[in-house]
Amino acid sequence: MLNYLWSFLILAGMLWGAGNGTLQEVTQGLLDSAKEAVTLGITMLGLMSFWCGILNVGTRAGLIDWLTGKLGSVLDFLFPELGRDHPARRPLAVNMAANMLGVGMAATPAGLEAMKALAKDADGKDRATNSMCTFLILNISSLQLIPVTMVAYRSQYGSADPAAVLGPALLATGCSTLAAVVFCKAADLVTGRKGRRGL
Repeated sequence: MLNYLWSFLILAGMLWGAGNGTLQEVTQGLLDSAKEAVTLGITMLGLMSFWCGILNVGTRAGLIDWLTGKLGSVLDFLFPELGRDHPARRPLAVNMAANMLGVGMAATPAGLEAMKALAKDADGKDRATNSMCTFLILNISSLQLIPVTMVAYRSQYGSADPAAVLGPALLATGCSTLAAVVFCKAADLVTGRKGRRGL
């Protein structure tokens, strides 16, 4: 469906430009946008490589295990059905830490690993467990203490004060994460803590 939508938008833009005699401007806009996309892609690749490297070094240095221990009470509260030795706890902690630093791209590998570990608790059934739903909702709300990616975007596009988004981002993501936690806990009360909300 999206392929048809994008094809329609591209074709409509080209026809509109041809009909209004501005095809040259449309072509120039396409070239400029392609150049910006490549430049931004290189910037974000460097940023993602840096943070993935930091996470890898942190894992080997024991920082991730330390972080998992420090987030133990938070994980117990958010995922009460997971035992302390559950294999998902470590990638959950890494994912949450990376999201709080605003590097969601670097959080993705840990998030996928956590979801695979959580999926094993579904007993082969084609439904999401409470933990899987909670994890997904928390990722969508994504509390960000330092929105590194957003600051990088603003810096790339010449913002006079790229870090000006720190306060508003913290407020917005704090509210969204609080709403996510309240929703998940309310759903747990309605369905039973170890029940299945399902997706």
